[in-house]
Amino acid sequence: MLHSAKGYEAHPHPTLLSDFILGSQDGLVNVLGILLGLSAASVNVHIILIAGLAALGAESISMGAVAYTSTLARRRLYLSEVQREQDEMREIPDVEREEVREVLVEWGYTGQDLEDLLDRICRNPRAWIEFMMAFELKLAPVKETQARDSALVVFLATVAGSVIPILPFLVPDFALLARVVAAVILAAATLAVVGVYEARTTGGRPFQNAAQMIVIGLAAGFAGFVIGLALGTH
Repeated sequence: MLHSAKGYEAHPHPTLLSDFILGSQDGLVNVLGILLGLSAASVNVHIILIAGLAALGAESISMGAVAYTSTLARRRLYLSEVQREQDEMREIPDVEREEVREVLVEWGYTGQDLEDLLDRICRNPRAWIEFMMAFELKLAPVKETQARDSALVVFLATVAGSVIPILPFLVPDFALLARVVAAVILAAATLAVVGVYEARTTGGRPFQNAAQMIVIGLAAGFAGFVIGLALGTH
């Protein structure tokens, strides 16, 4: 017997790594750009620090909220498609069966192997619906708590990333240029660590990932510096 869409529980989908990278990189890059832009336009460290902390608060809340609403929307879409597929399996099973056959044919199954596998899938309602969701609609399952989990991870990662370039501006009796250089170095080191962690987790190339993270992050920060330099007055 088929489960209803409301009661259908999907297995957890691994998104914590991407959520962490999204939040930490976004927070670091945005705050770094603001700090460098204001540093180029003004020598008032107090104003620069206030702007950086304000950006930290606004960015972390905004990113967490976006992660929550976007993940919730994906879950709602997934469940609505589950319901639609269940209705079609009940009302037009022959059509749905042919859609499974088309996928299996694309995979290279023919003859008796094709028919045996087709029968096995379509005899099991759960296997049938999950097959259709994954290989016909290309939709990944979203568990009930995933929106909350994603929002929390993105929020905390954004806060952590945003704090990094702010740290040198919290040190008293430190020249503005030294603060800027320290912020850039800390940002580059953090981006490199995130890149290496991602590579080791996903089987990528640590050096390449680290370099990519650094280039993207510092390019955004440099853009803020150029804008501040062009528009600011000392």
